[in-house]
Amino acid sequence: MYITVEELAEYLILPSEYLYDQIRKGNLKAVFDGSQYLLNKDQFKWHKHQLDLKLEELRRDALEEIPEDIDVKDED
Repeated sequence: MYITVEELAEYLILPSEYLYDQIRKGNLKAVFDGSQYLLNKDQFKWHKHQLDLKLEELRRDALEEIPEDIDVKDED
């Protein structure tokens, strides 16, 4: 399934400018149909999965409470 750069940016939660830059650098395979770039969405499933895992980890870390009294000894 081919999607536009804007659709991919929304899917991956990335700025479309970043994706255009990666296409220009040759880091992303894209097809230009005469008016817009199209990318195969299937090639980004693994990347999307990794982003979702990282976002979940960041959410868990943000919810973790910091202990009120940390017993730190000064070794000086």
